[in-house]
Amino acid sequence: MYAGGTPILVLKEGTDRKSGKGAQFNNIAAAKAIADAVRTTLGPKGMDKMLVDSMGDVVITNDGVTILKEVDVEHPAAKMVIEVAKTQDEQCGDGTTTAVIFAGELLKLAESLIEKNIHPTLITEGYRLASQKALEVLENVAMPIEEDEEALLKIAKTSMTGKSAGDMKEELAEIVVKAVRAIVEDRDGRKVADIDNIKVEKKQGGSIKDTELIEGIIVDKERVHEGMPTLVKNPKIALVNAAFEVKKTEVDAKIQITDPTQFQAFLENEENILREMADRIEKAGANVVFCQKGIDDLAQHFLAKKGIFAVRRVKKSDMEKLSKATGAKIISNLEDLAAEDLGEAGMVEEKKIGGDEMTFVTGCKNAKAVSVLIRGASEHVIDEIERGVHDALSTVAVAIEDGKMTAGGGAAAVEIARELRSFAINTGGREQFAIEAFATALEVVPRTLAENAGLDPISTIIDINKAHSDGKKYHGVNVYTGQIEDMRALSVLEPLRVGTQAIQAATETANMVLRIDDVIASKANSGGGGGAPGGMPPGGMGDMGGMGGMDY
Repeated sequence: MYAGGTPILVLKEGTDRKSGKGAQFNNIAAAKAIADAVRTTLGPKGMDKMLVDSMGDVVITNDGVTILKEVDVEHPAAKMVIEVAKTQDEQCGDGTTTAVIFAGELLKLAESLIEKNIHPTLITEGYRLASQKALEVLENVAMPIEEDEEALLKIAKTSMTGKSAGDMKEELAEIVVKAVRAIVEDRDGRKVADIDNIKVEKKQGGSIKDTELIEGIIVDKERVHEGMPTLVKNPKIALVNAAFEVKKTEVDAKIQITDPTQFQAFLENEENILREMADRIEKAGANVVFCQKGIDDLAQHFLAKKGIFAVRRVKKSDMEKLSKATGAKIISNLEDLAAEDLGEAGMVEEKKIGGDEMTFVTGCKNAKAVSVLIRGASEHVIDEIERGVHDALSTVAVAIEDGKMTAGGGAAAVEIARELRSFAINTGGREQFAIEAFATALEVVPRTLAENAGLDPISTIIDINKAHSDGKKYHGVNVYTGQIEDMRALSVLEPLRVGTQAIQAATETANMVLRIDDVIASKANSGGGGGAPGGMPPGGMGDMGGMGGMDY
């Protein structure tokens, strides 16, 4: 900026600024690069990615959100698209790849509209209208879930298809559905399934077939004393959030002892305090204690003498799950412990799993918290199985809460796209171009499924549209045969919320990116490396953290 020929510096020296179409296209290119990074993982025929971080740790997965969490992305617009995947994962547990590639496709098609001199605000308005209509159509094509275990099993299997867990999806789906149904609660007339009440524990060794559902809780701790029993049948369980130790003063204190008898009395008093603690446990009728804090060596001895099974330093989350599973109340003061505060189970047992001692609390009646023990040959296998099981747990929980499901295989996407094209004609104005672009963007799902399966994507889209024009609104692509078939018959189903969340999150993020016409990036620190985000070349994602094996 100049005034009378003298330059006036408004921004700091070294600040990088991009404005107008340059800024928009730069942001769109970064978002498209993120979408392309996970595109090949979509569907049953999707490929895996190997991610290697700076420490040499390896993650092998085809879970969209895991891939995007692991990569080190610098571009701010790319980070916004990654947030889409994170939100999708938190809300639904599945559909992360779909949401990201849909957001990328919306931005890609918006780029061509901007080149035709359609203003970004018109495009965002068109996308907003299309999103509202898309949600209406999706709601209309959704099918009810009549508390049907068969439908829930199909949803769980669909979620795990294409992942490492897919080879054992029949057995794992049964475990998942039983686990979720066990923790469902009725609150004010509606069903709530909080999967935080399902503890997923993984131990290396054995095979995936050894994965099992425990109707109770697994605590990754062992008993504190060798003299304690390893198995207690029909236990009375106390949950204590207080240390079995002699209390120390809040401030620094000095105790002066002038003769040996005083010292002996001091020790005996400490011993009596710890003995009283063990006596209180016995008096309340408990024979199993889970302590959130420490247990003194002498207290361990007294508890062992009384035949009480004790575990110390149990995590807060595990204490809460134990409370829901056994019905015990968590007590913060031992003096308040009474018989009515104790919980019950069929058995408490210490077992050796994968070289580690673990405590199993099983046989809990009407347990509102359960555990899934995942086994596998290697750490990488177990981690990927855990991701698959987590996705399945989330989708089944969401399906139970919402009570509706949609057809997969691109069936719902094509049906929405067809309705949107009719809607665009009736809307008029330049917004109709954006609505049509939105409809085309939705078709990225069946198109990508076909590409990843080695099918002709154009023929696939044409064939699905033909089936839908004949009234077959649940038909999608069978990636194994290449045929267009009824997804209900093939058991390819997903919860309604997966689709609605993907549409909402992708639309909102695409609109936010499109409304940016000025990127002002401060000068990077001298040791930062990578440069200012705004000055990146189009499509660049900065340092992607050594993603060995990523294909674009």
